[in-house]
Amino acid sequence: MDAKETFKTFENLEAYKIAREFRKEMYAMARGLPDSEKFGLVSQIRRAAVSLTNNIAEGHGRYHYLDQIKFMLQARGSLEELLDELNVCADEKYLPTAEVERLKQAGWRVSQLLGGYIRFLRKCKAGENLQLREMPVEYTTAADDDLPM
Repeated sequence: MDAKETFKTFENLEAYKIAREFRKEMYAMARGLPDSEKFGLVSQIRRAAVSLTNNIAEGHGRYHYLDQIKFMLQARGSLEELLDELNVCADEKYLPTAEVERLKQAGWRVSQLLGGYIRFLRKCKAGENLQLREMPVEYTTAADDDLPM
């Protein structure tokens, strides 16, 4: 992918790609939880996992940096919720400790990427990443071409 295509859609964001993989891992893990957790912990994990990637996607679709940042912070909150759900799985001995730690490490990787993206967006908002700003364009209509200068 060349530099022009880097941020064409939310699917091109590294934070989204890694969060999507984490969401799939959390869904797979949730399928193995006891049936007694179907409407409790499993449901909560699925909602938080979907919220993680949905907020990244929705934030990317916003045109103001503050809106984008707000959605990335929501995504980070959903991620933190998932990390706590892993603590519940460990406390209830639903998963081996090694599996909980592996999933938590994957979650912390997502957290690092989200944090980096939030910092990037804050710099854009402050005008430090000027190369990403749209160049000013003068819009005219065909009728304007005939106007005297």
